[in-house]
Amino acid sequence: MTVIRQQDFIDSIADALQFISYYHPADFIHALACAYKAEQSPAARDAMAQILTNSRMCAAGHRPICQDTGIVVAFVRVGMQVRWEADLDVVGMVNAGVRQAYLNPDNVLRASIVADPAGLRKNTNDNTPAVVHIELVQGDKVEVRIAAKGGGSENKAVMKMLNPGDDIVEWVLQSVQGMGAGWCPPGMLGIGIGGTAEKAVLLAKESLMQPMDMHELRARGAQNYIEELRIELYDKVNALGIGAQGLGGLTTVMDVKILDYPTHAASKPVAIIPNCAATRHIHFELDGTGRAEFTPPKLEDYPDVQWQPATDALRVNLDTITREQISQWQPGDTVLLSGKLLTGRDAAHKRIVEMLARGEKLPQGVDFTNRFIYYVGPVDPVKGEVVGPAGPTTATRMDKYTETMLDATGLMGMVGKAERGKAAIEAIRKHAAVYLIAVGGAAYLVSKAIRSAKVVAFKDLGMEAIYEFEVEDMPVTVAVDTQGRSIHDIGPAEWKKRIGMRCEL
Repeated sequence: MTVIRQQDFIDSIADALQFISYYHPADFIHALACAYKAEQSPAARDAMAQILTNSRMCAAGHRPICQDTGIVVAFVRVGMQVRWEADLDVVGMVNAGVRQAYLNPDNVLRASIVADPAGLRKNTNDNTPAVVHIELVQGDKVEVRIAAKGGGSENKAVMKMLNPGDDIVEWVLQSVQGMGAGWCPPGMLGIGIGGTAEKAVLLAKESLMQPMDMHELRARGAQNYIEELRIELYDKVNALGIGAQGLGGLTTVMDVKILDYPTHAASKPVAIIPNCAATRHIHFELDGTGRAEFTPPKLEDYPDVQWQPATDALRVNLDTITREQISQWQPGDTVLLSGKLLTGRDAAHKRIVEMLARGEKLPQGVDFTNRFIYYVGPVDPVKGEVVGPAGPTTATRMDKYTETMLDATGLMGMVGKAERGKAAIEAIRKHAAVYLIAVGGAAYLVSKAIRSAKVVAFKDLGMEAIYEFEVEDMPVTVAVDTQGRSIHDIGPAEWKKRIGMRCEL
C-alpha cells in the first residue's frame, strides 16, 4: 500500500502551478513555432512573434506568461490502494497548494478569484478555492492533471444539446465565429461530446489537458472517426481566417481535442472550451517516494524569435496627443505608445459609472480628458519591478460602459484585447474615439514598456484598482478607428477569402 504524505501533495501542487506560470508546454511552443513559420499575415505573424518572445522571456525570468494567472482546475485520480497521511481532505490539500503557489514571494501570481459571485464578488486574495474533480481508480498512485485557466478563454465556453441528427461540425464552426477573439487565439479547442449536459462540458475541459499532436496526427492519418473529426474541424476552423488575436491569418487553432462518452438515444450534448495562447497545464504522479519533480525546458529548445517593433510603427506621445492625430489612424496601423496611461477594468468601470450617475466627482488623479485607458489587471511586482506582467484583458466586457465613459469623462481612446460589440463601436464612432489592442499572451513583454506604476484610485479593488502607468514604446495595433471601422471585421474577412482562393488552386 502506497502512503502519500500531505506535505508532498501540497508541495507538488504548488510547484506545478509555479512551473506552468512561466513555462509553456513544449508541445505548445513547437506548434506555435510551426504556425509562425507558415503564417503569411503580417499582423498575425507579429502577434505570434510577441507571444513566442514573451514565452522565452518568462522561462528565463520565471515570471507569469500572462497577467491572468488563471483559475486552478485539478483532475485528481486516487488509486484505491493509496493511504493518505494527512489531516486535510484532497480538496483542502489542493487549495493549500494553490495558496502556497500564488503567494510565493519570488513569483507572486495574480489573485483573480472572487467569492459571492452573484453579489459582492470579493477577492479571496490567494486564488482559492480551486475547482477539483476527484476520481477513485484502480492502482496505488495519485495522478494529478492540473491547469490554470484564463478567464478570457473560459468565458467563451459554449454548450448545446443538439438533436441526434444535427451536424456537430456546422455547430462548432458557428460557435467559433461567435467567440470572436476574446479567447486569445491561436490556441486549442477542447470539445466534449455525449453523456449529459454537465458531462459534455467536463469532457471538453478534460480534453484540454492533452498534449498538442495535430501535426503528428495529420502525418500518420486518422485511425477512427474522432480523429477524422479532429482533422476536419482543424482545417475548417482555420479556414475561417480569424487568425492570431482575431487579426486575420492562416492559424486560428493549433489543435482540436475531442473526448466523447455514451449518451441517451434522444440526445447529442456538445460543449466547446477554447484554450488561449497562455496554455498552462501539467501532469504528474505521486507514488509515495516524495514530492513531484518537474524538468524545465532548455532555452535553446525555444525558437529563435526575437520580436522587434515594425520599422514603420507610429510613435505617439500620450501626453500631447490630439483628436486630430487619432483621426488619421487606420485599422491595422501599428502604434508605439509613450507617456501617461490610466488603467481600469470591470470593477473600476462599474464604480466610475455609478459615481457619475450620482453626480459625484471622480477621485483625485482620475481625469480621463483627452486621455487613454488600458484595460488591465497587472500582477504584483517582485525583485525591483515597477509592475508585474501586465497584458490586456478582454475589452468586450467594458462595452456596456463605453458610451458613458466617452460621453461623460472626455476619454479619447481605449487599449485592450479582442473585438468590440456593435454598441461600443457605434459609441467610438459617435465620439470620434479609437480602440487599440495589445497582444494577449505577451504580458511580460508588454510590462517591459511600463517605466513606472502607481495606484491612483480604488486601491481596495486589488488588481482591479486604477493605476497610472508611464509607458515607453508600448506596442499596440489600431483595432477600431474614429470612423468605427474594425480590424476584427476587416482582417478575418480578407483572410477567409484568401484561404478560400488558396484552396481552389
